[in-house]
Amino acid sequence: MNYFTFHRPDLAADLCNRLAGKGLVDASSGLFLSAPRRVGKSTFLKEDLIPEAIRRGWLPVYVDLWVNKDRDPALLIADTLKVQLQLHEGKLKKAARSIGLSKVIVMGALTFDLSRPGLPEDITITDVLEELHNRTKQPIVLIIDEAQHALSTPAGVTAMFALKSARDKLNSSDADRKLLLVFTGSNRDKLANLVLNRTQPFFGSGITPFPLLDRNFTNAFTTWANASLAEGNKLEEEGVSHAFSLVGHRPEMLRDLIGQVAISGEAGNLTSLIEKGADINSRLWDEFESEFASLTSIQKAVLQVLILKGAPWSPFAEESMAAYRAITGQDTISTATVQTALDGLRDRSLVWRESRGAYTLEDQGFAEWFKHRRILQISSEN
Repeated sequence: MNYFTFHRPDLAADLCNRLAGKGLVDASSGLFLSAPRRVGKSTFLKEDLIPEAIRRGWLPVYVDLWVNKDRDPALLIADTLKVQLQLHEGKLKKAARSIGLSKVIVMGALTFDLSRPGLPEDITITDVLEELHNRTKQPIVLIIDEAQHALSTPAGVTAMFALKSARDKLNSSDADRKLLLVFTGSNRDKLANLVLNRTQPFFGSGITPFPLLDRNFTNAFTTWANASLAEGNKLEEEGVSHAFSLVGHRPEMLRDLIGQVAISGEAGNLTSLIEKGADINSRLWDEFESEFASLTSIQKAVLQVLILKGAPWSPFAEESMAAYRAITGQDTISTATVQTALDGLRDRSLVWRESRGAYTLEDQGFAEWFKHRRILQISSEN
């Protein structure tokens, strides 16, 4: 069975028009796209937005801040830009690297040590982006995927300010924009920290909800899947569309679900299975259930209060501490115990802490699962 692909060229063209300052929506100061995890956002960036940028003669530079969450986001950004400069370096510099020289001249008397991560102290992100534009003679569209992760370290925050400074400098001389910025995030609240706070670099910009895949996607997927299914075990477009909404418009989850149903020979009965109340999500949320079950009692309590309270949330406020005691049944819980629980939740990528100390949920899908689970528990108790 061939792998299913679905492209959205019209959406890519629309977003690029916004970046270019064309049309009713102007995102030339920066495009901020927010969507939950696993809805196809990164796939769209790589398979639709980047090709559209190339078609327009732009130079796309893609950085995924979650590719290595243990590494400082600032280093990921800097090293990606270094790679781009090396790709476009002149013949002399390439020859120097080919014979093992670790340092090459990139801007006048300034040099890079290719064996060391990050940028030298005397070279800024603005310098690198300006040099990259001078070499390529192309507008640069810098795409930072999971940009909110930059706020998790002081250096990452500094890198965001540096990008704003680079944008202002490179786009100030004439009407032609030399630097276009795209930031995406899987948590709207965290991404909003870049634009809603006066102390943050992109204050005043807006958050654009990333359009979720719709009926066009599910119809195309149904046609593709049915080509491999036997007569009598074919999917119906309505059932697939309904199932897709139940799994939060997440393509991978839909594929897993349809695969299970098709193997069981029930593809043709998908609609009736849903109408009869089949708990679709229970098949797909096992990983959340397993993760939650493995937590300590205080970790479960902290996570539960965070989910139900929502942002803003103070983990050490008396209201929160009282909630932990009620959930765990413990008479006393220290702030040190709560801090240890938070550290453990961060290590498991369930909770995120930005550089100023605020905590939020890492994956909103976990909140969806927990609230669904709680509703079922309350229903069973009644």
